[in-house]
Amino acid sequence: MSTGTPVATRLAFYQGQFVENSAVRLPLTTQALHYGTGVFEGIRAYADPEGGPLAVFRLREHVERLLRSARTLRIELPHDAGELTGIVLDLLDRNGCVGDTYIRPVAYKYALAPGTPFGVRLSGVSSQFSVTTVAMGSYVPQTGLHCKISSYRRVPSASIPSGAKITGAYANNALAVEEAQADGCDDALMLDGDGHLTEASTSNVFVVGRDGRVATPPATGDLLPGITRASVIELLERETGVVVEERPVTVAELAEAGEVFVSGTGVEICPVTAVDHRPVGTGRPGDLTTEVRRLYTEVVRGRRPAYASWLTPVRSA
Repeated sequence: MSTGTPVATRLAFYQGQFVENSAVRLPLTTQALHYGTGVFEGIRAYADPEGGPLAVFRLREHVERLLRSARTLRIELPHDAGELTGIVLDLLDRNGCVGDTYIRPVAYKYALAPGTPFGVRLSGVSSQFSVTTVAMGSYVPQTGLHCKISSYRRVPSASIPSGAKITGAYANNALAVEEAQADGCDDALMLDGDGHLTEASTSNVFVVGRDGRVATPPATGDLLPGITRASVIELLERETGVVVEERPVTVAELAEAGEVFVSGTGVEICPVTAVDHRPVGTGRPGDLTTEVRRLYTEVVRGRRPAYASWLTPVRSA
């Protein structure tokens, strides 16, 4: 599925400082390592092919979601949204990032406070925060993904809040991906307890019916309502006049769809051309998928002035 190995940049932000990546040593007793009690974001910065500054896509929204996720696990961050934004931009600047870059902030439970009993807990545990960056372009085949409907059901929001990007919850996704790839597919599509579509392993799913109507599982379901997902919904409505229906989507709709595509920070916009080894529509990227991908690419590269507020330029790039 990868089209290239991401290359780590020299510096990271760790324990309140900018340090060499190679110097970071995380204690084996770190609570998040044992219990999955951390939260994270995936953020992209894009180069301007015409020589403009590197710009981060929807940085404010990602930072705000990181803070909401952290509150879910009672992770106390010593930075507000403005400070977190500054740290990300400063790190990109210090690393001299000029090409497409992936940014990974992680906030996590670190160590038991004095007097706190041993065990699984959130209170009485200190917090830490780090940010790393890697040089990374597209890593999924833009010709289309082959997906498998996973036998692993998505963890319900009643068990782990789906709206928070909690590290431990991604064991569920990893199992689904492993199963899919063992069956010769690229990615997994996951269902909820009622058998309705939720999301792919790291992305949201859009289904285009043969009548041209577009649907995506609702934000109230067992899924992470992605920032890219919200961007796609807005782009479709404003630029093409297509209104996306946010509603439960059945497996039968997947089988009968004219097009299916996924959206996410990592995968960007990518067509799904086969599900369970059966072609979706013609088995090639459909017209609407191609148009959405074109619009999205123009936006993140700064070619659409109407969406300039979605981009945060890196200071000295």
